[in-house]
Amino acid sequence: MFCGLHSETMRIMFTCLLLVLPFVTGLSKPFRRQHVDAKMSVKKCDTEMKKKKIYADRNKCKDVNTFILSDYKQVKAICNGQGRYDQTNGTTKSVAKFRIVRCDLKNNAARKPKCQYKGTLLTNRIVVVKCEGKLPDAV
Repeated sequence: MFCGLHSETMRIMFTCLLLVLPFVTGLSKPFRRQHVDAKMSVKKCDTEMKKKKIYADRNKCKDVNTFILSDYKQVKAICNGQGRYDQTNGTTKSVAKFRIVRCDLKNNAARKPKCQYKGTLLTNRIVVVKCEGKLPDAV
């Protein structure tokens, strides 16, 4: 009887771990996929937006998306001591400055798969995120 109870308890604990693990590692957030890419360039906006399946509601093309040209560890650090919390709006601003690629929709009101973007490189930028459980999320 003890072995049966033990294995059932272990199975429940393992299931709970699998449910919690994505939140702890930050894998549950689309932020990383949609906004952090060290290898992004202004010429890759169309390709990356499509590849990463970044759309607005109902398959409408997203008007604007930004990619932080950094590894996720540096961006995550904004929520772990490398940012300044702003109580007025609940956001955190990075201490470090980042390079960003901004992808702007060229063909307004387009729907997938006809999204076309113009990329712009922005340098020396403060990144503003909403920190949830020490992980960055889009504002």
